[in-house]
Amino acid sequence: MRQLLASLSYFSIFFAPFILPILVWILSKDHYVEKHAKRALVSHLFPVIAAIVLIILAISAGSFGAVIGYLILFGIIYFSAFVYNVVKGIQVLREYA
Repeated sequence: MRQLLASLSYFSIFFAPFILPILVWILSKDHYVEKHAKRALVSHLFPVIAAIVLIILAISAGSFGAVIGYLILFGIIYFSAFVYNVVKGIQVLREYA
């Protein structure tokens, strides 16, 4: 059951990226599950923080090419975070199998 809750925190990127890791983190009494819920929450928040920074940079850049570059960079960051969450979710499920 521990692995299922911990991996669901990572897999929640598909359906509830912020809500589920926060709920699991707050409601869980198991240190293992709490640790993975915190990591999942941070990995879900990272693209949002990166988007805010890149929007500020794109607005201050002023050129169309820079804006496209920042959009591509955001796409890479988001895709990387997405893949990370899927891989970590699978790794957690397979830990004690």
